[in-house]
Amino acid sequence: MARFVLETLIAAEPSQVFTASLDPGLHVRSMQRYGESMLERPAGGAFAEGSTVTWRARHFGIPFRLRSIVFDIDPPHRFCDRQIAGPFTAFLHEHEFSAHPRGTLMRDTITFRSPFGPIGRLVDRLLLRAYLRRLIAERNRILADEIEGRGRTLAA
Repeated sequence: MARFVLETLIAAEPSQVFTASLDPGLHVRSMQRYGESMLERPAGGAFAEGSTVTWRARHFGIPFRLRSIVFDIDPPHRFCDRQIAGPFTAFLHEHEFSAHPRGTLMRDTITFRSPFGPIGRLVDRLLLRAYLRRLIAERNRILADEIEGRGRTLAA
């Protein structure tokens, strides 16, 4: 499985960053460039334990649908989401939030596997890991901008 970690420093309390990270509207705004939209919204309008959502987006000029579930919510420290239907053989996104002298250190750990066996693993290594890393870094910059006006992404 392919994996990468991004760390983003945000000048706000962990509880504020945690809450913003669970806001479906903010997620859609952060992925606007990719035409990402929710075909199915989480019940109650916000992500909670067991929430499912169906996303539609366009990547590499190809339209995709992905259904995910949010789980292991531990405010304000962490939560996870994983694909339950969609283009990946496996996709897990772990979100962790820890206090930092300048606010919150947000750590995103992405673990994924494309279909098609060895060809998929090659695509993951040569193309998809870097693409997803840029996509998550862009999402984090927009999240930071919405919370405090600027953010800084640190590679881990």
